[in-house]
Amino acid sequence: MKRLHLVITGDVQGVCFRFYSKKEAIRLGVVGWIVNKGDGSVEVVAEGGKKQLDDLLKFCRHGPRWAHVVDVKEEWLEGSGEFSGFVVRRG
Repeated sequence: MKRLHLVITGDVQGVCFRFYSKKEAIRLGVVGWIVNKGDGSVEVVAEGGKKQLDDLLKFCRHGPRWAHVVDVKEEWLEGSGEFSGFVVRRG
């Protein structure tokens, strides 16, 4: 199991980015969380198989059709197994 930490910048708040990212994470069987940050970015921490996380990363690089992603900073770590589902956190 791997952990993927993302910080996504651009026009990513107010465009259903968290909703559709959560939907995609659940479809992929990935666990973790997503949150809007005060600086206008979106942060994701997700755990799962490498292939599933790669697919989530691909989704986050473009987001839903209303989003305009400028940059995605990614960090790969070992998974901790601490999550049981995928949730939207309040920022």
